[in-house]
Amino acid sequence: MKILAFGATGFVGAHLVPHLVERGHEVTVAARSGKARFAPPVVVLKADPTAPGPWQELVAEYDAVVNLTGAPVTVRWNEAGKRSILESRVLSTRNIVDALSHTAGKTFLCANAVGYYGDGGDAVLTEDAPRGSGFLADVAAAWQAEALHAESFGHRVVMPRIAVVLGNGGALAKMHLPFSLGLGGRLGSGRQWFPWIHVLDLVRVMSFLLETPTARGAFNACSPEAVTNAGFTAALARALKRPAFLHVPSFALRLVLGEAATILLSGQRCVPAALQALGFSFELPNLGRALADIVPALKKA
Repeated sequence: MKILAFGATGFVGAHLVPHLVERGHEVTVAARSGKARFAPPVVVLKADPTAPGPWQELVAEYDAVVNLTGAPVTVRWNEAGKRSILESRVLSTRNIVDALSHTAGKTFLCANAVGYYGDGGDAVLTEDAPRGSGFLADVAAAWQAEALHAESFGHRVVMPRIAVVLGNGGALAKMHLPFSLGLGGRLGSGRQWFPWIHVLDLVRVMSFLLETPTARGAFNACSPEAVTNAGFTAALARALKRPAFLHVPSFALRLVLGEAATILLSGQRCVPAALQALGFSFELPNLGRALADIVPALKKA
């Protein structure tokens, strides 16, 4: 396929683009600066999906469009921060769908997040579970609604609801230093569920969704092995061969992070039911094996 990818200059995109090329696809990366670095044969063009522009006329030339655009959710959740989180996702998706309205028969893969379920407690969450409450759930729901508009123009829409992505970068890179110094520990009660996926499995999920014509709608992009925050903390400490005895109480996180502490203190016990129903098989579903694969590269970084 000819694939146009937005928001692909970050951690996930750096793995996804070469994976798609290896799969035999022709990939063009749309970047705001137009100066993103990808090895040939990847083509880079200048485009900002959060604003309408000439780039919209090019969308019809591609078989599939991928949207990974989104400001980090770890910014301070003041009015400006929340607006950036919401608008980066909603406006980019709206403008891409507007471009798709002038053509038909494409595949649109639009990222989403397990935050759609809010704080799910101990409930097992398949893709049929209702949306939760809270800011991140509202963002994910608005993001999804914009993406689904593409269906009315005759396009196939797939939306991976992405869990915490583990790899040599992203969230794990931020955790590495304190844990390697023996300063890691559970957050709050530690009983909140911690949905996760190895970055290599995530890019396999995305290529699988792009290449499977029967795939439609939302898919939990998470490992089938569920763990709690305390379980993840213990596993990462073992992988790094360091103790993790510290405990950060909930009130301290809320004092420092404000409302954004929700990211760390809530969780979702997600299962990838829709992916497994289509026959997708994870290569690194076990947390211990996944961390063993990642930690050597983290230590070299």
